[in-house]
Amino acid sequence: MNYKTLTINTALPSKPRAKVMIIYTGGTFGMVHDSNGVLLPFDFSLILEHLPTLRNLFLEITVISFEDPIDSSNIEPAHWQMIGAMINEHYDRQDGFVVLHGTDTMAYTASALSFMLQNLSKPIVFTGAQLPISEPRSDARENLITALEIASARNGVKAMVPEVCIYFDYELIRGNRAKKVESMHFDAFESENYPSLAKAGVKIDYNEAVIQAGSESKLMLHSKFDTNVSILKLFPGINQDAVKSIIGNPTMKALIIETFGSGNAPSAPWFIRLLKESINQGLLILNISQCPGGMVIQGKYETSRALEEIGVISGVDMTLEAAVTKLMLLLGEYGGERARELINKPMAGEISNL
Repeated sequence: MNYKTLTINTALPSKPRAKVMIIYTGGTFGMVHDSNGVLLPFDFSLILEHLPTLRNLFLEITVISFEDPIDSSNIEPAHWQMIGAMINEHYDRQDGFVVLHGTDTMAYTASALSFMLQNLSKPIVFTGAQLPISEPRSDARENLITALEIASARNGVKAMVPEVCIYFDYELIRGNRAKKVESMHFDAFESENYPSLAKAGVKIDYNEAVIQAGSESKLMLHSKFDTNVSILKLFPGINQDAVKSIIGNPTMKALIIETFGSGNAPSAPWFIRLLKESINQGLLILNISQCPGGMVIQGKYETSRALEEIGVISGVDMTLEAAVTKLMLLLGEYGGERARELINKPMAGEISNL
């Protein structure tokens, strides 16, 4: 595994109150301008020059940086495996983790890590920035400082937020409930189907009633992914050839159909026939709504009753990001039949119990 390690004690000469590891993968957060005005990856050995207020946190901060930081558009399951392995390797020696990640695919990576890291008892806080840390109006500084506070926060002897989450623009949300909704403003993420875990103002106000309890069991890392998953987004006028081009892929093991409203789809006989034939041949088909809020209720309307009858599985209120990463992990770890049984059962708070 190729990465660089740097340890910074912001508590000297005092004893640090907590140990937090920052994992820098790349993205807008860690970019600075060189003498020619070109954006280059940030040198974390200079972090106290950019953020002198870190000294006030009294933490021992260990920074692990990808050898070659990447744009989040290039994130692959191999990178999720790297991040998971880093956390697993250092888990016992750290009180919490902050993952600096590009915003475009942050919700996918946070979802994947929430399924990979079972029996979690420590915070894994994802954050990033819409503007590089070198910019005067950058949101990077506040995002990082508060993410570090959350990653080190304790309720007595236990972590305050022992789950994978995303902190952005004064709000902490569950990672596998998040969706990127904004590219031009600082409030980049929303969680339509689950309340915020915390909101940061003068103090950080934790919503303890909705935060998952930490596990007493040993951390388990699951990291096998099968990427033979595809997405079919429905739209008015979709034709048979378009559906066949996706559903006819012989290597595909699971298909997510993005339906209308509460899980509705065209009731055209050719459409239902194609889905039924594929299911009979072993394809797992999961129904996820195109709406960012609400849930799939198959059979509520006539236009979804046929899906229920032929064996399409309801994704209830999962985000697309959670559905994709969960399917890949279940297929990789357990295979198709077990994935079919587990896909709409909660693993890490990503889906509501009905």
